[in-house]
Amino acid sequence: MTPPEHECLFCDIVQGRKSADVVYSDEHVVAFWDIRPARPIHILIVPREHIATLNDVPEDNHILSRIGQAAVKVAQKFGVADVGYRIFVNVNRGGGQVIFHLHTHLVADKPG
Repeated sequence: MTPPEHECLFCDIVQGRKSADVVYSDEHVVAFWDIRPARPIHILIVPREHIATLNDVPEDNHILSRIGQAAVKVAQKFGVADVGYRIFVNVNRGGGQVIFHLHTHLVADKPG
């Protein structure tokens, strides 16, 4: 069972109740540094709307497209859009998801 929105760390960050090192923000998503980076660049991109997992994205919701657009902008900002980066989503505990608010990891090495 996933925690409700009012107990969600990422909702707290999105709503400004908790601090994070934000690198990108728009009306749909917020992107910030992962506190336990796996690579030199490790950014989390989260929707402003609370959606627990990828399995819970409504069929007519365009959030994955919005996350993809934000990923490109973040990759460009950090100079890795052309050299390469990886994005991925962990789904549920068995898939490695720890915080139950949909989020995408953008990871890369520093360019050059």
